[in-house]
Amino acid sequence: MNKSLVKTPMRVLDPLFRSTCFEEVSLGYNLDEAMLEAKRCLECKHKPCVSMCPVRIDIPGFIHEIKKGDINKAYHIISKSSLLPGVCGRVCPQEAQCESVCVRKIKGESVGIGRLERFVADYMRDKEDNHFSEVIERKEKVAIVGSGPAGLSCAHDLRKLGYQVTLFDALHAFGGVLLYGIPEFRLPKAIVELEVQKLEKMGVLLKKNIIIGKTYTIEDLFLDGYQAIFIGTGAGLPKFLGIPGEMLSGVYTANEYLTRVNLMKAYQEKAVTPIHIGRKVAVIGGGNVAMDAARSAKRLGAKEVFIIYRRSLEEMPARLEEVHHAIEEGIIFHHQSHPIEIFGNESHFVKRIRCVKMGLGEKDASGRRKPYIIEGSSFDIDVDDVIIAIGTTPNPLIKITTPSLSTNTYGCITIDESGKTSMKGVYAGGDVVTGSATVISAMEAGRKAADAMNHYLNELSLNVLR
Repeated sequence: MNKSLVKTPMRVLDPLFRSTCFEEVSLGYNLDEAMLEAKRCLECKHKPCVSMCPVRIDIPGFIHEIKKGDINKAYHIISKSSLLPGVCGRVCPQEAQCESVCVRKIKGESVGIGRLERFVADYMRDKEDNHFSEVIERKEKVAIVGSGPAGLSCAHDLRKLGYQVTLFDALHAFGGVLLYGIPEFRLPKAIVELEVQKLEKMGVLLKKNIIIGKTYTIEDLFLDGYQAIFIGTGAGLPKFLGIPGEMLSGVYTANEYLTRVNLMKAYQEKAVTPIHIGRKVAVIGGGNVAMDAARSAKRLGAKEVFIIYRRSLEEMPARLEEVHHAIEEGIIFHHQSHPIEIFGNESHFVKRIRCVKMGLGEKDASGRRKPYIIEGSSFDIDVDDVIIAIGTTPNPLIKITTPSLSTNTYGCITIDESGKTSMKGVYAGGDVVTGSATVISAMEAGRKAADAMNHYLNELSLNVLR
C-alpha cells in the first residue's frame, strides 16, 4: 500500500512552452507512476466512488487490476460502463464526483481516479485488438441525432444490442462538443477520432453534413424507416450579455471562437478561417469554456489575456486544475468584475471594455453568493478582442420543425426519467435537455435513453407478433 497523503504527481509541459503551442498540457502517468498511485486505493467494500460516478464504473475493480499490472483487464472493466475512458479521464470533473467521496480524502488527497482512468485508456490505445463481441442482429433501425458524448454512448449501447444504428451529425466531422468545444491542449482530437472509429467498426453507420431540422426533419426519419430516434444535439446557441457594443468587430462568442480554433484549425499559419489576434483579449465568464477560450487566445499570440468574472475565485465553476493551469500560463484574472459596455474605434473594432466591481451578498439558489454592483466602481480595460463565454442553450431548429416536441422556457427538450420526449418513439439526453453540463452526465443520459429505447422497441415487436 502507498500511504502517501498526496496524489502521485502527473508530469505537465512547462508553462512558458505550452502557452505558445497547442500540445497537450498534462502528460499522464507511465506504468510505474500509475501502479504507485493505484496502491493508494483502499478498495473500500462500500465503494462510495462508484455511487458518485454517473456511469457507475467499477472504480476499485479497475484500480485493483492496475496494482497487479493487468492493464488489459482494467481497460475491459472500465469499458463495461464507459465508451470514452480516454476522454473522461481528461475532462470529467472527478474532483466533484468520484474523487469527492474517496475515503483517502479524509486525511489528505483523494486517489487520482481520473488520472488512472486516463492512463488505462492511453496505455491500451495501441494495444487494444478492437475485437467486439458478436451481436445478434436485429432488423429495427434507430437514428441518433448528434455525435457528442450523449449520442456516441447511445449509439454504442444500441449497436451492442444488435440494432441497425445510424449516427447523424451536422458538421463535417464526428465528436460534437468533444471535437469543436474542447481545445487540443486539453483533449487531443486523435482520442475522439479513435472512439468514433470504434463505433464504425462495430457497424454504426455514420452520416455527416446532415442537419436534422433542415436537411431532414424528425418526421422524415420515421418515414425513412427509423423506428426510434435519439436527439443529442447539445446546447450550441450562445448567450449574450445584452450590453452596448456587443456587435462590434472583434467580439466573439466562445462557441464561434473555439469552433474556429478546434475544428477549423485557426491557429495554423494558412488557416481557411483565421481569427483576428489582438494583443489584448478579454474573456467574460468563469467556467471551463471561458478557461479554454482564454488559454487558446494566449496560444494564438495575445500578449495579455483577461478573465472577467463577477464572483470570487473560489466560486468559479471551472475545474480547479484548469484555473491553476491558466494562472501558470499568465492569464490575468479580474474577479468580482462585470462588463457593462464595449467601446469601439472609428472603424467599429473593439477598443476597450468598461466594467464595474461587484460585491457578494447572500447565497442564491446555486449555493454561491449573489453578486451586486458597487456604485461608482467602474473601470476600463483596453482590449482588442472580447470573447463572451457565459453559457449556451439548445439550438431551436429541431423544435421549430417538430411542433409536437415539448420544450421548457429555456428551449431545452423535456423528457421523463427514462429519456422519453413528448413524441412517440423519440428520446433525448445531454445538453439539449439539461443545458450546458458535463461530458459524463451526457454519457449517462445517452446510456439511459438507449435502455429505454430498447424496451420500447421490444414492446413494438411484441405488439406486431400479437
